[in-house]
Amino acid sequence: MPELPEVETVKRVLEPQLAGRQIREVQLVNPQVIAFPDPESFSKEVCGKTIVGMGRRGKFLQMILGTGEHIVVHFRMTGCLLLSDAEYPAEKHTHVVFVLDNGQVLRYSDQRRFGRLWLIADSTEYAVTGMDKLGLEPFDEGVTAAYLQERLSSRRISIKEGLLEQSVIAGIGNIYSDEILFACKIYPGKAANTLTSAQWRRLADQIPKTMEYYIETNAISPEDYLKGKGKDYRNTPYLNVYGQSGKPCPCCGTILARTVIGGRSSVYCVKCQKKMGR
Repeated sequence: MPELPEVETVKRVLEPQLAGRQIREVQLVNPQVIAFPDPESFSKEVCGKTIVGMGRRGKFLQMILGTGEHIVVHFRMTGCLLLSDAEYPAEKHTHVVFVLDNGQVLRYSDQRRFGRLWLIADSTEYAVTGMDKLGLEPFDEGVTAAYLQERLSSRRISIKEGLLEQSVIAGIGNIYSDEILFACKIYPGKAANTLTSAQWRRLADQIPKTMEYYIETNAISPEDYLKGKGKDYRNTPYLNVYGQSGKPCPCCGTILARTVIGGRSSVYCVKCQKKMGR
């Protein structure tokens, strides 16, 4: 699933190309991906509107229209946006096509069809998308040790599960929770109510650093983004632990272990991230 760094990358790639472009037509190949309003109203209300900018909130991408309305996109597992000339071959699972005034097309594809699009009047309608329930952004000054302790320290859930709660920190998923905890030398299965003050401070310091690092390593040109179908820009070469089970720890050489926490796969170093570590 695209997490905050991936969604931010899509925003940075597409925004300079889409700003100022007018949507001339909307082709709904699969109307089911339109969550709000109804598909017919979505198409009718979007046509003729100009995209003036883009935004991101957690894992949600926003296309901001000149009228103040927002087209909100959540990619879920396999959603993708590609901007190309009309003649460029469409992906097999293309569900929505925005035809722009310069002849280009913005296509939304999604193999597993879990992603959704909304058209909302402005930020006051975030409740329709679920964005109203999101917690702080990782880069918010409010992400402090005190904030994390207030939200999580009284709970018995694992710290891994705590980092995944979008109502606490928006945008962290399975990939970057593993990377954050590795950098902090905290075992992902450690109960949130057993973390020390020092560990909470390390987390508050590391969360924005990790997310910013992976946003920067994700940087890609529009040409390469399109060539890779919007998928071949992920951080795999830079990941320390996620998806690396069975490989040596980049810090100590110990073979990385895999476990399941809260139904999600987690990879960690048994030496660097000791279960009883402080």
